[in-house]
Amino acid sequence: MAEVVDEQPARRKRTPKGPRGLMPVHHPNRDFFLCDLFNYALKDDGVSMEAPIFTLATKPDTSVWHWESKDGARAITVTPSVKGRATQFDKDLLIYVVSQMTEAMNRGRPDANSRTVRFRVYDYLVSTNKPTGGKEYQRLEDALDRLRGTSIKTNIKTGGQRVKEGFGIVDSWTIIEKAPDDDRMIAVEVTLSKWLFNAVQAHEVLTINPDYFRLRKPIERRLYELARKHCGDQAFFVIGLELLQDKCGSKSALFEFRRALREIIKADTLPDYRMTLDNEKDQVIFYTRDAKKLTASAALPQRFQ
Repeated sequence: MAEVVDEQPARRKRTPKGPRGLMPVHHPNRDFFLCDLFNYALKDDGVSMEAPIFTLATKPDTSVWHWESKDGARAITVTPSVKGRATQFDKDLLIYVVSQMTEAMNRGRPDANSRTVRFRVYDYLVSTNKPTGGKEYQRLEDALDRLRGTSIKTNIKTGGQRVKEGFGIVDSWTIIEKAPDDDRMIAVEVTLSKWLFNAVQAHEVLTINPDYFRLRKPIERRLYELARKHCGDQAFFVIGLELLQDKCGSKSALFEFRRALREIIKADTLPDYRMTLDNEKDQVIFYTRDAKKLTASAALPQRFQ
């Protein structure tokens, strides 16, 4: 029988306040429709995952990143600017912009066909669970620079179309207003690349849990994205450890990646999902926190029977 590492408590404990816990809720009264890009791969390839575009590094990552799917059919090359590759935390801005576009489409608004979204910075900070102090405005500007400066070349289709040119994650951004007493931006316009806009127009989006923005580590956020797409509304999904590392875009050694997973399993902070690590098979099992759905599954691994 496989030795399975299961460091989950029998039931979810109160969120710890230490570094392993979730970030505090800065704005408990927020009400915001959240959705996330998914399915960068071909639509008919249901088991593929998004390409790992965003770096997991917390320091400037200026190296060129190339990713290729296991079957060699999909590839992406990400070239950063001198300010570094766009980070997993920078993606918060992308999620916010895509959410605004999706809401416009759902409501049939005339601006739904525009690649440009204008928003108030304060609304963005509140919606993504960030403090509203002056430092956050500078961090947003830095994120915009990285998103604009990160160049992508890929053969992956979005909305059934392939963009055959190099492009940024966002095409452009503009500060529309500034505070009268300082240089803080009040409103911003962001124009998405055609590649990402095609995905939004084709409804290649997936609703995410707002607690995503409370996850402290880039790797935790990336793991949640993969769980959300592949597990989705199912009870569980299983993936090999090396393949998971590849799809996360992790540059660490495999033993370091395994250690990071153990810490995340023990912290038990992923919204909607949990994980176990099967040491004998070198596999990771993602499974839902919904006990009824888990019990009702007809193809449970032995771990859950």
